Amino acid sequence: MRTSLNIPQEVLESFDTTWQDEGLESRSRAVREAIHEYIERHTELEELEGPVVAALAFDYEHTLVIGELHTIQHEFEEVISTIQHMHHGEWCLETLFCQGSAARIRELVYRLRDFDAVGRVNVMFLQPELSTEQND
Repeated sequence: MRTSLNIPQEVLESFDTTWQDEGLESRSRAVREAIHEYIERHTELEELEGPVVAALAFDYEHTLVIGELHTIQHEFEEVISTIQHMHHGEWCLETLFCQGSAARIRELVYRLRDFDAVGRVNVMFLQPELSTEQND
């Protein structure tokens, strides 16, 4: 199926450099892989249930959202265990280490992704059942 996308020129140039450096045969192939990775990451976020441990890393433009982000962090303090923060000019990088219900952490991720001034929100889950299996 053919489709068209609006992508900023600098993003497309960076994407092209990346897939070419990796030796993929075409941009279409690289886009298909990127879409599959996106689906896997978001499906995992949707399917997890029960208690989980997670790290949420996100970047944002400080002056545009800092007040709102602090409010959200207080609203979710029961699942946020630790926060790491780094400044880089007007942009910040933050990592939230979370523990609690998958549903509540998922809600936090969606709230963070709702801000235009937040660039990306990446999530990594620690899967306790896999850790237990590896120790057996």
